[in-house]
Amino acid sequence: MAQSTTSSVFLALSQHRHGRLAGQVEDLSIPDFIRFLERTTRDFKQFLKVIDLINNQSLEPMLDELLETFTLKIGQILQADRTTIFVVDEARQELWSKVAQGNSREASQPENQSQNQSQNQSQNQKDSKFSGAESLEIRLPLNKGIAGYVASTGQVLNIPDAYADSRFSDATDRKTGYRTRNILCMPVMSSEGQVVAIAQILNKRGTEPFSAEDEARFAEFAPSIGILLETCQSFYLAARNQKGVAALLKAISSMEQSLNLEVTLQSVMAAARSLMQADRSTLWLLDEANNALWSQVQSADGQSLIDLRLPADKGIVGHVAQTAETLNIMDAYCDPRFDVSADLKTGYRTRNILCMPVFNSSGKLMGVSQLINKLQGQFTPVDEAFMRAFNTQAGIALENAQLFQEILLEKQYQKDILESLSDAVISTDMAGRIVTINEAALKLMGCPVGETTDYRGGLNSDVQERVNVAAAQRWQQMLKGRYLWEVLPLAKLRDRLEDSLTNGARHYVPEQSLRVSVALAPWLQAPPSLADRIKEHLGRSSVGQLRQRSQVSQRPRPESCILVVPDHSNQSDPEAESYLLWGSDQRLTSSEHVLSWNKSINLTVSPLSTPQLPEGTPEGAPEGTSVQSQGMVRGSVRGGLVVLEDISQEKRMKTTLYRYMTPSVADRVMALGEDVLMVGERKDVTVLFSDIRGYTTLTEALEAADVVSMLNEYFETMVEAVFHCEGTLDKFIGDALMAVFGAPLPLVNHASSAVKSALDMRRRLVAFNRDRLAKGQPELRVGIGLSSGEVVSGNIGSQRKMDYTVIGDGVNLSARLESITKQYGCDIVLSEHTYARCRDEVWVRELDVIRVKGKLEPVKIYELIGDQSEPLSEATQAFLKLYTQAREAYTHRSFHLAISLFDQALKMQPEDKAVAIHLERAQAYIQHPPAVDWDGVHVMMTK
Repeated sequence: MAQSTTSSVFLALSQHRHGRLAGQVEDLSIPDFIRFLERTTRDFKQFLKVIDLINNQSLEPMLDELLETFTLKIGQILQADRTTIFVVDEARQELWSKVAQGNSREASQPENQSQNQSQNQSQNQKDSKFSGAESLEIRLPLNKGIAGYVASTGQVLNIPDAYADSRFSDATDRKTGYRTRNILCMPVMSSEGQVVAIAQILNKRGTEPFSAEDEARFAEFAPSIGILLETCQSFYLAARNQKGVAALLKAISSMEQSLNLEVTLQSVMAAARSLMQADRSTLWLLDEANNALWSQVQSADGQSLIDLRLPADKGIVGHVAQTAETLNIMDAYCDPRFDVSADLKTGYRTRNILCMPVFNSSGKLMGVSQLINKLQGQFTPVDEAFMRAFNTQAGIALENAQLFQEILLEKQYQKDILESLSDAVISTDMAGRIVTINEAALKLMGCPVGETTDYRGGLNSDVQERVNVAAAQRWQQMLKGRYLWEVLPLAKLRDRLEDSLTNGARHYVPEQSLRVSVALAPWLQAPPSLADRIKEHLGRSSVGQLRQRSQVSQRPRPESCILVVPDHSNQSDPEAESYLLWGSDQRLTSSEHVLSWNKSINLTVSPLSTPQLPEGTPEGAPEGTSVQSQGMVRGSVRGGLVVLEDISQEKRMKTTLYRYMTPSVADRVMALGEDVLMVGERKDVTVLFSDIRGYTTLTEALEAADVVSMLNEYFETMVEAVFHCEGTLDKFIGDALMAVFGAPLPLVNHASSAVKSALDMRRRLVAFNRDRLAKGQPELRVGIGLSSGEVVSGNIGSQRKMDYTVIGDGVNLSARLESITKQYGCDIVLSEHTYARCRDEVWVRELDVIRVKGKLEPVKIYELIGDQSEPLSEATQAFLKLYTQAREAYTHRSFHLAISLFDQALKMQPEDKAVAIHLERAQAYIQHPPAVDWDGVHVMMTK
């Protein structure tokens, strides 16, 4: 009774029939109930052993060993030469078996497979070398050959003469030299009468074929073998599913470790390779903009990542990307979409491929996962199911990583924009506390500048005008989280900000007065006389400029300047000046060590709102103030934005200077004070004049708006060439441009800078004309003249209008040389004074020695050919050599030789005006020789 009751326990439990088990044990006596418990416990222990077996890593080898044992014993009992047991794989509609890798091929191959099957088996034997497996898996189609027939029909085949049966292929016999005589092929049934395996037995020992007694003898133990194989197969599938689920969970967990796209990509590939027991894995992400698939793989040394890109419509991965279909390819070389070139190049052998789409959470294709070479056998439908689940999670992980990367890029983009603004910008939270503050705001509030080589702003920024990085970080830490109105003592700032945060209002208040104060900390041993020196200059300059006026030894260290604000909490003496000191244990400081100055600013206060939401979607909308605007619900206010535009004299002066020179040069000029511009000085400079050739004719057919547009575009790129070489734009004169190098700030080699600027103008003009020709517009030609020398610089003009400029002979000569370019057919002409300062840097040719109108002293002039960093062509060198020899003969009055040489040069460059001019002069001098004291100087009769 107890036994039957125990059996009923598991029956009741398995069928989930509530109350049946309780009814069976209700009437048991105590001894019977104890025996019931003992047997139930024993049976549950067996179940635990089964669970342990499923979790045991050796289950699959146990199944292989069981098949090998059955094979050996069946062959021994039936006295067969060779025996193979094939297990039925219903999922793939195949028969499979495993044989020892170390056995000879003749001893392990099934002999009745078709020729194609034997080739596949041979290929699998080769491929096992790549995977490093110890056993060889053989797979055959379920519906072909002798074994396939028995597996499909469940009938016994006893073939006395194999070669007489049409289902037998002798391909393997011919290949191996083995002779198959007779075959006994019998099905192995499950407990439900399904074929779970077939036994293929070859060549009965002796001369007789297999008999009916052999069939009967096999039939005696076949049911037991069937039950054992069925049970092992069930265990194997359960173990495989459990291991797959565990591997899937582990893979998903590994993908959640990082939001970095590169790290996630590598994690997904590694997890997929481990999950599927594949040799290689690649995850290709879709780049819709370029219609490509890209991935990253580690380099051979494992030290870096290599980017890979493929067209999104080519190959196996391209097919999956286009169709979103799963491809499970058992033999890559039989698929026309497979590119064998990589295998041929690397020596790697691709056997099978599992390629599946990866979607994001909204079902949009993100990429394609590709697994290569299952370590054992082929990728199965079970693998596809697991990989499909894995790809679902991988798609979400990649989507999150991409979104995170976009957020980081957008955050950095916003930060760069914020730092690039010249106006002070401060954002706050809903309580009015500071969240972000840019560099311009820190500088406005008195944060120290300079005193470090680690500064922001790039190569063209002046270290002395950049906010000190260490000080900026410390100030930001001190200021973040503080109430804005406590840091910026502006009238009604708190009321305006609270109105903006509460009601979404915007405020613009022009010309506000802001008093900024900083403490020069005596506890950091600032020079005792420095505060007095600075206070003497209050009202003229900011602390940054005054510090630069002081001697270097007396500059306060950046850490000695700390922001302070007036403290109005002293009710007993409202007139007493005291300050709150941010970021220090000392909350109060006297005015003795406080430096203050006034700034004139325009104030803007605006709300920061969440993104706009479609009208009619109140659910899920953020809490807070909502503003209706043009049929849209603008999300709630999430913070405030305060912009402070510095309109003080210093700021206006800088803005003006930025029109004539680069910000870095303007900042250095400001650092030197107003005297550098207001007071006249003699300076050694290089002056550049540039003018458009044929401007009047060019603009006669143009509308006024077109003329202005053309000039604006032209000057825009030409001025950039001046600024790029640290020149100062002096003025525009109609279509002409004048620039100065070496004033107001001195340059070590102003001539070199001016020449580089002229060459840059030439290059920019080529690009400018290329765009004009593409639009069907005529190209521009220019002439540029450069000369170096002493000039007078300063602010020149009337009381109503004054401009900084330079005057002197160097300016006049540069203007003359610009005009001379027309006569000599050149675009850039240098005076000897400029050439002497940069002769080792440029290629030139001496054009002439001239005496300009109004001057007695002659000057050599040179055509600027190019920079010596770019070598001249052989043809140009040959031409210059001839020209130089001709010029030498010309200046030595050997006019016949000069004409001969100039003629040769003219053949090389027929359009060269300088050669034509010298030919004309030489021929004239032959008819009318020059005076005896002639020195080769040509007198210019016009300006």
